[in-house]
Amino acid sequence: MNKLEQLHWPLIMGLGALALIRPLLSIVGLMDGLGRPFGPLLVTALISLAWLGIVLMSRVRRPFLTRVWTGIMYGIFAMLLSAILSPILHGELMGPLTNPFAFVAVLITNAIWGGAVGLLALGLQSMRGAKQAPNA
Repeated sequence: MNKLEQLHWPLIMGLGALALIRPLLSIVGLMDGLGRPFGPLLVTALISLAWLGIVLMSRVRRPFLTRVWTGIMYGIFAMLLSAILSPILHGELMGPLTNPFAFVAVLITNAIWGGAVGLLALGLQSMRGAKQAPNA
């Protein structure tokens, strides 16, 4: 069984969908109410904390790879959301799907975001494991 087959895909998709809170807050105008840059940074931090907490509680096998794929999945979901809503809201397709460079950049950026949260999860898991290990 390869590494991708070992991942918990329903969890990855659920956490990727959870991050859609960020663009949805922008679409409905609530992000502007929080102010910029504070609003996007706060929402990103809260999503990251949710991702971190859920991965630590679920004790997934590969927290780093799970988080990287969570970021990628969020990028895919966000681009699909943009593709569906931009013609409705603006009358034409807009966003990363109209530009191959932006498409790739969205996936890479969100993979890095997920990877950063995954590294933090690995660090916290190893600290927790060290605390639980019996003293020799």
